[in-house]
Amino acid sequence: MNNYKKVILAKICYTELVYGRINKKLSIQLSKDEIEEMIFSIISETDEVNFQKTGKNIYITNKVRNLRLTINSYTNRIITADKLKKETTNR
Repeated sequence: MNNYKKVILAKICYTELVYGRINKKLSIQLSKDEIEEMIFSIISETDEVNFQKTGKNIYITNKVRNLRLTINSYTNRIITADKLKKETTNR
């Protein structure tokens, strides 16, 4: 099993555009530092069983915060953050 979590926490990086993208997609208004702290916290508190590598990306799903982070597995650069869609139950 790969230890994605440890590597990502040590090497995560950001582009200028990703800060605006995260604020827009999550409907928040945080500073760069606040976004970096939030992303670090999300990754830290998410169990590694919720890290899934598909192609060049690693998807980190945190159901408690209702978020999924997308990180490039080669550069450890955060690509985006998305709200999870609420699951509907059929009755």
